[in-house]
Amino acid sequence: MAKIESLHGTTPAEIFQSGLENIQDIEAVSLSVLWKDGTVTAGWSNLDMASLALMILTLDQKQRLEHIQGPDL
Repeated sequence: MAKIESLHGTTPAEIFQSGLENIQDIEAVSLSVLWKDGTVTAGWSNLDMASLALMILTLDQKQRLEHIQGPDL
């Protein structure tokens, strides 16, 4: 399986499979759940709040750029 670069359009199974295949390269993990009623709950994270915020902002920026420019950055 190829490394996952974006979570957009990726299934939970693909994310976990990629994580298992690349476990030696993982520095931090953060999980949350989006429920069908629209609520989001934090699941678990081994990051401090500042690092978690930076990770979220980095993912958000990447997805915004892909949306504007397309996936081939």
